[in-house]
Amino acid sequence: MAEYYHAETQHTLTLQGDYHNTLDIEGFSQMMKDPSYCYKFYWLEAIVNLISEGIEETTFDAIIDEMICNAWYSVREFHIHLSGMQADGLVRDGLERAVLKLTELSDLAANASKVEIRNAIRDFNPELKPYKEQLTNMVPGRALAGFFSKSEETVPWESVRRLTAFIRHIDSTMTRLPYTFGDSSKLKKEVHFNPDWMRMIQDNTVNILGWIQYEKVKWLQNNNPEVPGLIYKLAPMDEKMRKLKKVRELWEGILEVCEIRDVFTGQPIFPKKYDVDHFIPWSFVMNDELWNLMPMDSSLNSTKSNKLPKWDPFFNLFAENQFKMYELIQEREGLHKRFEACYRDNLHSIWAGQELYRPGNAREEFYGILQKNMQPVYDSARRQGYEVWNY
Repeated sequence: MAEYYHAETQHTLTLQGDYHNTLDIEGFSQMMKDPSYCYKFYWLEAIVNLISEGIEETTFDAIIDEMICNAWYSVREFHIHLSGMQADGLVRDGLERAVLKLTELSDLAANASKVEIRNAIRDFNPELKPYKEQLTNMVPGRALAGFFSKSEETVPWESVRRLTAFIRHIDSTMTRLPYTFGDSSKLKKEVHFNPDWMRMIQDNTVNILGWIQYEKVKWLQNNNPEVPGLIYKLAPMDEKMRKLKKVRELWEGILEVCEIRDVFTGQPIFPKKYDVDHFIPWSFVMNDELWNLMPMDSSLNSTKSNKLPKWDPFFNLFAENQFKMYELIQEREGLHKRFEACYRDNLHSIWAGQELYRPGNAREEFYGILQKNMQPVYDSARRQGYEVWNY
């Protein structure tokens, strides 16, 4: 077992096996160094995934298809910008542009499966081709730069043909590289994986993918500073993570003693005939905090989906229901016990415990605390690209 610590990233890549005696692991550890765009992470991740499946040779085209599949969920479901935005509001990252183009061309859902995404890429490949070709310009060769440090020759970055020859020269005379290129051009260009590197990657797939995810999350968080819970937004989430049982029990108790009206329809909500839903979508906040949850007409929940309600007038109606809950948990011991049962899964925000749910808040004061803390989160979701529900 060998460990490679990076002072720049403060992260250790731990590998099983004595590969440092036969392979240039230090060069491998530099493959994600100094990225200009996020697709450098997705390039290496796609290669590791393909090698883990036993694939010995592939093409730029197949690797980029894998990259689009891996980036789809973050871009579409969570509105993550892979490399931030330009000053003119345009998307910087070529991989994100490819995902958005596929979105424009197809009717794929944000949570589409990998098979569905691959089928759509195949169906719209002519339209996607320019976007995919742009991704072949730099990263495939630049990702190997860490292996070239011992060469005294100048790397011919400006010529794909000369770079292909240079990579083969390094591979045959200095150090074995994880992959080399064939002679075809653009998307048809072959990628040949080295058998020894394949064994190392297959033996350490979990550790290597964890290292890539760590580096990717750091990059994405820097480029999406307002987005909460970003580490959970790289792949589809297990619905079992949702923790609404105790909140539902609290609202059930409230509905037994007080009329609560649906925020959107204005109609009374009846016990056991409603959904507990998030005012600001769960896909943005990635939590089940009590202050963001409301009983809601079940027939509207799927329509609202991960859209934002209009702030005006719906926030005031939402805040009124929250205030009714607040009053009742102060007045009734049974409801207060149900409220306390929410601590474990639904009451983690410090401001909610210390300000919003403290005894003694008047209605106007309660509204003010809730708005002060919710509106910046709502506005961040709008800036990130969340659609407003046109109810």
